[in-house]
Parts: sequence; C-alpha cells; structure tokens
Amino acid sequence: MKLLMIYADRFKYKTTTRTIESVPEINREEAISNVLVGFVQVEKEDEENQQYVETKLVKNLKWAARKNSTKRIVLHSFAHLSHSKASLEFTMQLLDSAEKRIDLTDYEVSQTPFGYFLDLDVQAPGESLARIFEDIKVK
Repeated sequence: MKLLMIYADRFKYKTTTRTIESVPEINREEAISNVLVGFVQVEKEDEENQQYVETKLVKNLKWAARKNSTKRIVLHSFAHLSHSKASLEFTMQLLDSAEKRIDLTDYEVSQTPFGYFLDLDVQAPGESLARIFEDIKVK
C-alpha cells in the first residue's frame, strides 16, 4: 500500500466523471476544513494480509492527524502511486473497513466517492508534517 497524507486547511472535491459503471451515480461537492486527507493506493500484494495493511493504514492516519492537530480524516482512493493495483472489491472493502475502525474512535472520518474522477482543491500549508508518504509493505 502506498499512502500519501496531506494535511489541508481546506479540502474540496466535486464529482466529475464516473469511471466504474457498477458504482451508483453520484453528484456531490463537499468542502472540509482542518483535515488530513489520505490518498490511498491499495496494491495487489495487500490482498495477502488485509488485517495488517488495514491496521497500519489506520495507525498512520491517526498519527498524522494528531501531529497536525485535527480530528478530521478523509480517505481518498488514489490509484496513481503505484503500478500494482488490488481488485476493486478488495480496495472498497479495505477502505470501508478502515473508515469503520476510525469512526469508532474520536475522529470524524469520511470517504470521497469511489469510482469517480474528482475536481480537487487542496489548500495545504507549507509545514514539514503537512505532507507525509508511507510505503506499507505486507508482512
């Protein structure tokens, strides 16, 4: 799994093009302030140990959110960080499961619509922990 975390003073998205026919038609625009956005690339190898990569994903997101003094997290499926891609079903399941785990804690968590290209507007400060990359390897 590749994970790019960006703390944003403001993160705004708008659905543009549906790229997966099996997902429902959604027309959504949302803006969230003081948020950590996790750009998540789920890789084929991650299917070997979902529990491990899911736990590492959740821990990394909560750690980075704390370091940036926020309780808001957005999960964004971002299939542009690696050539390796997990199945769509596995990726959706992993993101949904991670969202549920984070939601059980004292964080506000949401996901961008899966299977869509989005217009993105990210206003991120120039601080050292506002951008963090993690390469989570399956054990």
